[in-house]
Amino acid sequence: MSKTSPRLSSLIAELKSVARDSGADIWHDVADRLEKPRSTHAEVNLSRIERYANEDETVVVPGKVLGSGALRKSVTVAAVDFSSSAETKIQHADGDAVHLEQAVEQNPEGSDVRVIR
Repeated sequence: MSKTSPRLSSLIAELKSVARDSGADIWHDVADRLEKPRSTHAEVNLSRIERYANEDETVVVPGKVLGSGALRKSVTVAAVDFSSSAETKIQHADGDAVHLEQAVEQNPEGSDVRVIR
């Protein structure tokens, strides 16, 4: 089934292309997760990121990051979308909230990346 969101369709195509070119299976896995129905996309709270992420690590969420909980670690969080409170809390913790497109450009090999769902 094709996606109706042009942004999501182009993101999936870009993830697959980068995975094919660089051999980074992590981006192919994220693309596969995003191809599934919207109801199965991850919705991750900051408390889960705080629990499982390490300091100065890149965390990829194949879905939306929500603002419930506190984040005290400086991490880079890449996701399809962020709630406004999540984005604010990540920035207050000296972290970065970036969209998946930017994360793929910055790290096409997918090294030091953790997927949280």
